[in-house]
Amino acid sequence: MLVIDDDPDVSALLARHFRERGCAVVVASSGEEGLGLAFADPPDIAVVDVMLPGIDGRDVLRSLRADERTKGCRLVVSSVLDPEDLVGLGDEVLAKPFRQSAVARLLDSYRSSVAQESQED
Repeated sequence: MLVIDDDPDVSALLARHFRERGCAVVVASSGEEGLGLAFADPPDIAVVDVMLPGIDGRDVLRSLRADERTKGCRLVVSSVLDPEDLVGLGDEVLAKPFRQSAVARLLDSYRSSVAQESQED
């Protein structure tokens, strides 16, 4: 699990919610740092804030989707913007401010899709 968000409070809260659900979490505070971490050790899920300094979240998401190392990563867009404006940027949207239940739903959805894919193989 990779969380890319420049707000340390948001990153810490997301990381805590994911860790409480058994996820190993790595945090990056910029798009550049996040891409470096993702390419070095591709995560199963990347939660990317849209409004990042430097390389913005949209470019981070495009880079993750385009690179062979991270093509299979589930991309979650995190933003205060209207979720309808974010459709198509990632696989899912985690609207800010988020609730713990939204994090749980995101993980349940991911785990369900992984289980379904393994049954199809």
